[in-house]
Amino acid sequence: MASPFSTFSPTSAARALLPASTSRPLSLAAAASSGRIPASRKGLGFRHGRFTVCNVAAPTAAEQEATASAAKESQRPVYPFAAIVGQDEMKLCLLLNVIDPKIGGVMIMGDRGTGKSTTVRSLVDLLPNIRVVVGDPFNSDPDDPEVMGPEVRERVLQGDASLPVTTAKITMVDLPLGATEDRVCGTIDIEKALTEGVKAFEPGLLAKANRGILYVDEVNLLDDHLVDVLLDSAASGWNTVEREGISISHPARFILIGSGNPEEGELRPQLLDRFGMHAQVGTVRDAELRVKIVEERARFDRDPKSFRDSYKEEQEKLQDQISSARSNLGAVQIDHDLRVKISKVCSELNVDGLRGDIVTNRAAKALASLKGRDKVTVEDIATVIPNCLRHRLRKDPLESIDSGLLVIEKFYEIFS
Repeated sequence: MASPFSTFSPTSAARALLPASTSRPLSLAAAASSGRIPASRKGLGFRHGRFTVCNVAAPTAAEQEATASAAKESQRPVYPFAAIVGQDEMKLCLLLNVIDPKIGGVMIMGDRGTGKSTTVRSLVDLLPNIRVVVGDPFNSDPDDPEVMGPEVRERVLQGDASLPVTTAKITMVDLPLGATEDRVCGTIDIEKALTEGVKAFEPGLLAKANRGILYVDEVNLLDDHLVDVLLDSAASGWNTVEREGISISHPARFILIGSGNPEEGELRPQLLDRFGMHAQVGTVRDAELRVKIVEERARFDRDPKSFRDSYKEEQEKLQDQISSARSNLGAVQIDHDLRVKISKVCSELNVDGLRGDIVTNRAAKALASLKGRDKVTVEDIATVIPNCLRHRLRKDPLESIDSGLLVIEKFYEIFS
């Protein structure tokens, strides 16, 4: 398999490094011999008239661990997931996506001040560990070629069995609304490429989010050009950077989580369809519950460390439950007649495409696994199907009923 980081000849390299309009390509070997590019310069990779394209300098395992430890010490304390009161629908959607990332993420829409961002960021503590290649900026899986960075894939294809492997937490990356496209996709140092013969690719946020979570707060306010980038990456699972005749591709498979307030603007239908599940959150109306939420938040603000310690046992119990559900997910079965009824609900609701069928099946299996069962029940499907389908229905401006209620009505009509 061809790799964007493979070794190739100087002539083809020169053509790749120059714009297509250049009629006489520069010979890098000749440039080196003439003194314009010193071939003896350390780290340039010139060998017998060839050179190796290299990535940015990758940290060692010790450096990676030290950086992670320092970041953990310096980061702001996160509100514990187990301490969040109410909002069960939102919490369930997030947990199911952690158990099965192939569900495709979750869109959280609701009133301002309902704890959407707090809940998503509190998920960090619960994220399980995954196996990654040490020093790889793309969080490459040493066992799955589909989520390997270009350099790791090339080494595996060449039979290199000495890849250093470690375990690390699934990463959560925040995508700021004001981020530039270069910061999101990554960029290439053209000057270094031409002067040193090295493709110096600086990975962006999509590379960091590979095999992790990409969170966009106020996603309905995101610029259109960034929405297009997310659509492309979410559809293909790869991010391709094209700069001045140089092309570099890397895996970008992430759980896309977005939150927003519908009063501030609607989401483009193309992006909305990319979210596996949709959670609707509302303001808590019960006075006693509101008082409890305010008191818990005040206690956290006074002493975050002791507050987090008071929920440590519940957090660890939830972590164990998630890890067990992830490991047992493959054993969960769903009967054929239940799958047929799910597809019938999607068909009669005029849901476009098959994403609704696929996501509902996956979410029901993840819920059964979370509950410690190896078989999906009708109750599991009833719990998740509104979240999987409500954002896929065609909107009727004259329809006053909530789309989630339409899904539930059709569900009971068919499953009865």
